[in-house]
Amino acid sequence: MPSLLTLTAPAALLLPLAAGAGVPAACEAPSAHEAAQASGCDGAVRADGGARVNPLSALSMQQIARQVRIEQRVVVRIAPQRPAARQNMLAELPQRAIPRRLEETRKEKCVPLDGIAGVQTGSGNRLVLFLRDERMISVNLEKSCRARDFYSGFYVEKNKDGRLCVDRDKLQSRTGMRCEVEAMRQLVEASD
Repeated sequence: MPSLLTLTAPAALLLPLAAGAGVPAACEAPSAHEAAQASGCDGAVRADGGARVNPLSALSMQQIARQVRIEQRVVVRIAPQRPAARQNMLAELPQRAIPRRLEETRKEKCVPLDGIAGVQTGSGNRLVLFLRDERMISVNLEKSCRARDFYSGFYVEKNKDGRLCVDRDKLQSRTGMRCEVEAMRQLVEASD
């Protein structure tokens, strides 16, 4: 058998609505105290001087700010190639003598991120990028960085142009080290 409380609970919820139904709209505003004194809404002013506000109308009067903010961030990971993949790539290349020495030639300002096939650490603060078009690029990092921190590759945030550029982009190692690219030069076989 239902208790008296369960039968009267719905009526108790409707009581504030019925009490606020006879109050003029000017008295229901959030600043109803000033409006009540100005328009003579004596019935809407409580004994403590505050205004009586219908709770449901107060909810509907709230301003709703509708705002959507979409951010997109793309991070590209460049990893060293697995030894098996390197051996397979070497097997497909025509057999020729391995160059004894490489030298740096012209400077590069930017290289496409999609064109980078792999990376290898060099000495000091240098990395060697292997590009898909069979070029090799030497990358100098800022002086406080060490190439050995990038032994497992690096992350770079992709820009609108999709390129890795000098004095703009920072490489992040998997350990968290962030280094700016200071210079890039193409590596070619040295002529004796």
